[in-house]
Parts: sequence; C-alpha cells; structure tokens
Amino acid sequence: MTTKQRYDAVVAYFSRTMPVAESELHYNDPFQLLVAVILSAQCTDRRVNMTTPALFEAFPTAEAMAAATAEEIYPYIKSISYPNNKAKNLSGMARKLVGEFGGVVPSDLDLLQSLPGVGRKTANVVGAVIWQKEVMPVDTHVFRVSARIGLSRNAKTPLQTELQLERGFPRQLLPTAHHWLILHGRYVCTARAPKCAKCGLSDICLHYSKSAAKSGTER
Repeated sequence: MTTKQRYDAVVAYFSRTMPVAESELHYNDPFQLLVAVILSAQCTDRRVNMTTPALFEAFPTAEAMAAATAEEIYPYIKSISYPNNKAKNLSGMARKLVGEFGGVVPSDLDLLQSLPGVGRKTANVVGAVIWQKEVMPVDTHVFRVSARIGLSRNAKTPLQTELQLERGFPRQLLPTAHHWLILHGRYVCTARAPKCAKCGLSDICLHYSKSAAKSGTER
C-alpha cells in the first residue's frame, strides 16, 4: 500500500465513522478557547473542562483576566498541571491581548504566537477550531497515531509530523483530520494497550501489521 492509498483509506474511514469531529474542550468564544488550550498542555481535556467554569465565571473576558495577577488566577487552576507557569502565562497573555489587540484574539497565527504561553501547537489549534485554518496541530495523540498507522514516517519531532500530515491530507480536511487523529488516539489507539481488535483501521495500520507478523513469528 502506498502512502497516498493509506491517507485515502484513513479519510474514507473517518468520513464514514466520524463525519463530525470537534474539540472536546468547552468554550463560548475565541478567548475562552485560547485559555482552555493553554491549560490543556500536558493535561487532559476532561480536567480542563472541570476547571474552566469557575475560572471563566471569575474572569469572563480578556479585560477581566488582564486585571488579575497570576496569584489571583492560580487558585482557579491549581488542579491543572504546571499551575504556576500557566497562571503567569494567562495573566501575561490577557494583558498583551488587551494592550495590543484590543482584547480580540488575532486570527493571524504568527500574531497569536506572540502571546505569552502560546506556541505553535496552541496557535494552530485555535486557528483550526475557530477559523478552520488549514493547519495540523500535533499533540501526543496525533504524533503517536500518525506514526503507528503509517501516515508519518521517521518523524522525530512534532513539526516533522505536522509537515508530513499537511502534505498527505487534502488541505480543506486538515482542521477535521486533526480531531480525527486526536479522538482516535484518545479512545482507540491509546498509548498503552491500544484497542487494535476494535480498530477499523487495523487492515492498513503498519503498527498492527508488524505486531501481527511478530506474533506469528513467535508462535
């Protein structure tokens, strides 16, 4: 099977089984999504969603958060991973957002990355979800799943994976494909004990074929 055939098979499978694929983070506007994505780094969406209601009640807008110190934000996010750094980033992000962008989250991804706590992946997530930017954010799920299936080859970094996936998927499908891979990695192609027997992609998956061949050799 060629790489293109593998991509075509993945697109066909998810288009049939997951026609609607969206972020599992809860938010009401671009600012809230940006905050949630910053908090989600090395943390589960479930934990973030448990945390943000009280945070957004206290600081519903960029202006409200900009007026708060990191020390005032911290109690609301202390159950999140790396709360000290994230509290500082949220405070700095909100202040710059208000001071330089009038409190409006910029749609330009380079400008987004100028905000404290916003790296390439975070900017790409916000861009893909809010504005359907044709980008491929790569988190641990996307990195793992794309390598296992064979969509990425010998990629050592998230950026290498991102560039390969952006070449492989049709451009207009990139925002949706991002969620396909994340959700597949979250619920089927898990880091430990992947559910290969229940996976509809096992017939094209390099990891599965190698595992099956190894099992056959051992027998």
